Amino acid sequence: MQPKINESIICAGFGGQGVMVLGKVLADAGMTRDLHITWLSSYGAEVRGGTAHSMIRIASEPVASPIVSDPDTAIIMNGPSLDKFENRITAGGLLILNTSLTGRRVRRKDIDVVAAPLTDEAVKLGNIRVANMIAAGIFAAKKGIFDKDALCGAIKRVIAGRESLIPINIKAVEKGMEIC
Repeated sequence: MQPKINESIICAGFGGQGVMVLGKVLADAGMTRDLHITWLSSYGAEVRGGTAHSMIRIASEPVASPIVSDPDTAIIMNGPSLDKFENRITAGGLLILNTSLTGRRVRRKDIDVVAAPLTDEAVKLGNIRVANMIAAGIFAAKKGIFDKDALCGAIKRVIAGRESLIPINIKAVEKGMEIC
């Protein structure tokens, strides 16, 4: 019998950092396990360049609401998002932090933190826009809800029509799994 899954996730950053795509990829990967999924986006006033976040729920049982108030996991891509969401993560939860764009350390001691320079690592891979998929790889490795194949399949579906971007995104997932 598989363990019950009830994971609430917030992915947050500036518009243009791919937090919506990240959320869609995580949700799609969860669907490959026949789990119940919700995905909800929230944009700041400016959209690109403004703050944005997506909320994902992945569960064994039906999900009553897509709203994530207190996430089990927060994937934080910039400083303003760290300020906004750090204190909302449940005790014992996971924070994946892009240290390339955050100006301070995590203050909480009661959460698991994976802090890595995601943007810098994406630049090293050849495309600054894959920092989000490095975070996805870290999430998959830490949580074990789905594997690399599910995540890579989700990438192919979510970015369909832009096939030239698939190999670099898969490399980014692999990098994230190495970081973890």
